[in-house]
Amino acid sequence: MSAFRLILDISKTHLMAKRKQTVVAALGVTFGISTFIILMSFMTGLNQLLDGLVLNRTPHIQLYNKIEPTAIQPIESSSTFEDQLQLIHSIKPKVKLERIHNALPILAELRKNTKVMGATPQTTAKVFYMAGSNKLNGVLNGIELKEEIRLFNFKDYIVQGDPNSLLKRKNSILLGSGIAKKLSLEVGDKIQVMSTNGSIHDLIIGGIYQSGLAEVDDVQSFVSIDMAQKIMGVGNNYISRIHVKLNDIAHAVPMAKTIESFYDVSALDIKSANAQFDTGSDIRNLISYAVSITLLIVSGFGIYNILNMFIYEKMNDIAILKATGFTSQDVMFIFISQALIIGFFGGLLGITIGYAISAYIDTIPFVTEALPTIKTYPINYDINYYISGVIFALVSTFLAGFLPAKKAQHIDPVDIIRGQ
Repeated sequence: MSAFRLILDISKTHLMAKRKQTVVAALGVTFGISTFIILMSFMTGLNQLLDGLVLNRTPHIQLYNKIEPTAIQPIESSSTFEDQLQLIHSIKPKVKLERIHNALPILAELRKNTKVMGATPQTTAKVFYMAGSNKLNGVLNGIELKEEIRLFNFKDYIVQGDPNSLLKRKNSILLGSGIAKKLSLEVGDKIQVMSTNGSIHDLIIGGIYQSGLAEVDDVQSFVSIDMAQKIMGVGNNYISRIHVKLNDIAHAVPMAKTIESFYDVSALDIKSANAQFDTGSDIRNLISYAVSITLLIVSGFGIYNILNMFIYEKMNDIAILKATGFTSQDVMFIFISQALIIGFFGGLLGITIGYAISAYIDTIPFVTEALPTIKTYPINYDINYYISGVIFALVSTFLAGFLPAKKAQHIDPVDIIRGQ
């Protein structure tokens, strides 16, 4: 124990004798670790933000009727022409209603499933929005408001007005922000909507909906599902889509296949719907790790150069240590301990500065129409990044000090003293 303490004392003396070089080496580690933490905290925070926006708004499974041609044509079912070449031109999609057949029983079964957090129906109507002489085409979604708020954080996207107005007034509408802007409408104003069957209905704007996607906000608005069915002139069993949210998103793909096999309906899982987004998120994470690790490696080379200079400057000290009984192993431990001390204190200062700057970034206002629910820049305070930073600092400084330490281990004190 006393020998170990003596080695540490010698290491500390060497480091204090060259304070400027020691500080520069420690700051190299500090800069690398703090930049690693800031970059990873911000980039992963941004990824979590974007993932959250997708997961909040996108159902894990969407049920709808897909209009497409019949898979097997009548001529292909006939044995008369099975040995002949069949060329079929201008195949038309089969006639299929937009509404889901037996939607209410399917909805009830889904809500009983233990894997399902919730399922909510939607009735979609193609309409014209009319204000004065202006007329815009768009889509009106009839929703169950309480379930949309519970499952998909719908309330967060109402930037003006009261989302509960759909529950308070039957003829209330949550108007898309793009439509409101084009027609110069505000909360409390009246708007007329005309369905494809020619019926016109007066609605009162109870709130403004903003998803952050201009192409959506320019056409889409929301009413209660009963109001949408009334506008379309259909019964209360007319449901265009069913949105399902699961307790575990990992079950989305197999459960979508199961639903399609049990019911005569198309099921789109979130993985298929957002494949490009997942790829982009993985690439951003990969770039963040690559840049951060490069910074740490660069700081490690800086420590290597400084410790290498220590050896040349401490040749006499090494010769004296060996001449007074210190073994080559002891000399090696002295230089490795110097590297680890630099790594430890540099890493400790790095995570402190990294956390402080990350916390400051978290308070900077970030206001954009594309992300109406976000108020400040996103930061991820995952403790694993801080632990990884310290570990990487110690490992990189150990490796940076190992080669100079091996060189110091093989110095012959006789050659040094004879040279003096």
